[in-house]
Amino acid sequence: MYPEERQAHIVELARSQGRVEVARLAEELNVTPETVRRDLTSLERQGLLRRVHGGAIPLERLGFEPGVSTRAEVLVAEKERIAKAALALLPNEGSILLDAGTTTARLAAALPDDRELTVVTNGLDIAMTLATRPNLTVLTLGGRVRGRTLATVDVWALDALQATFVDVAFLGTNGISAERGLTTPDPTEAAVKRAMIGAARRAVVLADRTKVGADHLIRFGDLDQIDAFVTDSGLDLELAGDLEATGLRVVRA
Repeated sequence: MYPEERQAHIVELARSQGRVEVARLAEELNVTPETVRRDLTSLERQGLLRRVHGGAIPLERLGFEPGVSTRAEVLVAEKERIAKAALALLPNEGSILLDAGTTTARLAAALPDDRELTVVTNGLDIAMTLATRPNLTVLTLGGRVRGRTLATVDVWALDALQATFVDVAFLGTNGISAERGLTTPDPTEAAVKRAMIGAARRAVVLADRTKVGADHLIRFGDLDQIDAFVTDSGLDLELAGDLEATGLRVVRA
């Protein structure tokens, strides 16, 4: 494979998966890690990728936000494992917040039938999934609906969160890094996520490995505000160590 072909393949992978990692690329392309690093440096200079620790992300991720239907089809098995691992962090009874998102939606679908919980959510698809469950009381936050994510945002949602306090908030994120904390592209969703952290006794972030090391436009939380980060076992151990060095509990499912 010529260098140009290899680099085009790397860009395609980064755009489809959200992130590429040096070790995996070296194995897949049958080249040395040093060759991959040179490719990533070249692609960064071309403005196609941005280098992050252990790999790279497509540059458009800093401002681009794929729709919910697209995200729902990515890393499905990993999101299922994350949801199952997050069940261990549920209270036996009481109340939880479920942020809009494809990974939190997997947790919603996996909620057990033997617990009586009040579920507060800003995700329309999550509310629909849970509405007929007899053991659950489902409360929606209201507000303007973002078609890209099916999340309710703006003043109505924020006003409701000001009067809400739950045992655990389960949040999604577009980016998480030791340097910049929790980030997302949209200011209105960032405001709701920030309010969710403040409305919970404990906050747990659910996100697959492609979100680690990615930085987006708006920061909505610092890592010391989060009690646990549940991700998939494909996360590079070095990247996990960087997060754990901040004091964050990282669960690799």
